[in-house]
Order: sequence, then C-alpha cells, then structure tokens
Amino acid sequence: MKAISITQPFEIEIRDLPMPEPAAGEALLRVLYCGICGADVASFTGNQPFTTYPRIPGHEFSAQIVSVPENGRNLKPGDLVTCNPYFNCGSCYACRKGRVNACMDNQTMGVQRDGAFCEYIRMPVERIIPGGGLNARQLALVEPFAISRHAISRGDIRPGDRVLVVGAGPIGLFALLAAKARGAVVTVCDLLQGRLEKARHFGADHVVLADEQEEAELKRITEGNGFDVCVEACGQSVTFLECIQQACHGGTVILIGNGKKETTFLHSILLKKELNVYGSRNAYTADFEALIRLIASGTVPVTDMISAEYDFREASAAFDALVHNDGSLEKVLLRFSDPA
Repeated sequence: MKAISITQPFEIEIRDLPMPEPAAGEALLRVLYCGICGADVASFTGNQPFTTYPRIPGHEFSAQIVSVPENGRNLKPGDLVTCNPYFNCGSCYACRKGRVNACMDNQTMGVQRDGAFCEYIRMPVERIIPGGGLNARQLALVEPFAISRHAISRGDIRPGDRVLVVGAGPIGLFALLAAKARGAVVTVCDLLQGRLEKARHFGADHVVLADEQEEAELKRITEGNGFDVCVEACGQSVTFLECIQQACHGGTVILIGNGKKETTFLHSILLKKELNVYGSRNAYTADFEALIRLIASGTVPVTDMISAEYDFREASAAFDALVHNDGSLEKVLLRFSDPA
C-alpha cells in the first residue's frame, strides 16, 4: 500500500509499505478521506513540539471497514466510520481518573505515532466510531470539530454568554459552531477579512478585524464589561494575552492553540479578575458521537468548511498550499479512496 511520510521538515515522500495485519481485537480499515490538521502542517514545517521524524501524519479521517472481528457493537465490513485517534495508556494517574484525553503518555495518531495518511490502517475495535449515516467527507471533519467541542465544554458556557473566539481558522470556526450550539453570543476576531466572512457564514454574531480599531469595537460589543469566555485558537503569545485582556472579571480563558513560544505576563491580572484559565487537549469519544448526531440532524453544514480537495499523491502540493495560505483555505482534504 501507499503511505505519506514526512521524512524531515519540508520533505514528503510517498512510500510503499506492507499491508497492515490486524492483531486480536483490531479491524482493518480502508482510508477514504483525511483532513490536513494544523498539527500536520506544523509537523511539516518543524514547528510541532511533539513530532519526531520520519512520521506518517493524519488523525482526521473517514474510513470503511474491510474486516472486523466479532464484536458487540454491530460493526461490520462495509461500514463507514471514523475513529478516536488519541491513544492513552490506561494506567497513568490521568487515565485512572477518567481523563484519558490528558493521558500522561498520550500518543496521537500522526504526532507521537504514525497516523492515517495511508491507504489502509489497523485500528482497535473500541476506537472505531460508527458513522451514523454521515458521508465520507463529513466524517473526516468530525475530529477537528470534536477538538473544539471539548474545549468549549471546559468553559461552562450558558445561553446568552458573550464568547470571543480569537482566530478563525478551522479550529476557531468549529469553536464558534460549538459555542453557538450552547446558545452563546459569539464574536470572532481575526487578522484576515476573508476568514471573518467565513465566520459570518457559520453564524458569528459579531466579527472584528484585528487592527487599530479592534479594542474599541470589542469594548462596544461588551459595553466595556469584557467577554464571559475567551477562546484562544491560534497558539500565539499575543493572542493568549489578548484573551486575558478581553476576559471579563470572573471570566474564563480557554486555550486550544498549541505553540512553541514562551509567554511573559504579569500574573496578578489573573488574580485581579479571578480568571479561570483552562487548557484543552484532544477530545472524548462522547464528543465524536454527539457531533455525528448533530451533523446528521442537518443543522450544521460542516462540509462548507472544505476549501480544497487533493488526491493523496498530490500531498506535497496540498501542504505547500497550506504553508502559503493567504487565509482563503480552511479545511483541506486528501482523498485516498471513495467508498466501495
């Protein structure tokens, strides 16, 4: 079979690998579509702090079951599925507390272990998530949506809460959708006007261009009180500090963006405002299942997030397009196969 490998930063190879042989309790899956995550791009550019090389990327994907052992979940060959790609050890302190998403030895597909950018993969049956009637493209978008849904769940967002999402890339837009599903009034801030138009399309109540007028506009929206919840979806020091600044007294800051730069600030502002500051990592299987039901309801047009689609053999061109993204690209998919 063919697989995409990042051999070192800025170098991609299409490799020939043996077909995977499922172990006991594992299914063989034919990969259909994979989304290129920001983490995959960071691995490609050498800016992903958790990646080692060579690495097969990919953890946002849809697949079709080729073979599966007898199971009590009614999974069978031909089913369209997605999977929980965050492998946890099951024995560390976090896992024993049920916080499997924050496993102390977490291994996410495509980052700490090889991922789904292959024609076929093997997967433990318990990690397979039934597609619930979604098509292959929709299923490839469930994982990044789950990342944002899990993050939003950290903030105890209630109907009418004012939420600021800083960064209108795919994760920020999915955070917008997740916050709107909770009844929040959502403002999205970004440097690029095109991304703000996308945010409007997905239901943002307010959009704010990050320029010299930003401060006054955000103050106008909140009547000078600040936001109940600020979501950082860029992974930059400046945007983290912006979230702290824009949060109301007694408010919450949620961090989704992952970066390598250190941040320096006067921590007394956290005390002065009595802020809740939450990191967010990965997601739970329950997040995937809830979103599959939500997408199946037809109320969230997730495929509008897809900006481009490439054959997997054109992976180098797809990554190059994202590295030089002018803001017009949101989610880019690689097509490995169509459902049989």
